[in-house]
Amino acid sequence: MHRQTYSTGTPWERVVAYSRAVRVGSQVFVSGTTASNSDGTTVAVGNAYEQTVFILRKIEAALAEVGAKMSDVVRTRMFVTDISRWEEIGRAHGEFFTGINPAATMVEVSGLVNPDHLVEIEVDAVVAAE
Repeated sequence: MHRQTYSTGTPWERVVAYSRAVRVGSQVFVSGTTASNSDGTTVAVGNAYEQTVFILRKIEAALAEVGAKMSDVVRTRMFVTDISRWEEIGRAHGEFFTGINPAATMVEVSGLVNPDHLVEIEVDAVVAAE
């Protein structure tokens, strides 16, 4: 089965040896994604809602690179450093997924790679046959 990978070219993708997205057949897997721009700077420091929106836009772009779209997403996993901010994060998630309603998990973690990151999200998608 054909395997398609997409990388953004950031240095940590090479160091850790991972792809932003991998598509095998109709299945797409997007790696944990944070609110870092291409030079590694954290976007919207201290703002969980804006970080979530930024992350979901990055995920949307990664999906497009492998021929998928947000409506193909069947599962999201949200790792958050402060679960008391779940409503901000959930509101942003809802703005992207209302009507799609993927299976979703949100869990609190003790920390992410960068202490300025409040949220990390990964998704799985299934592309419908055309």
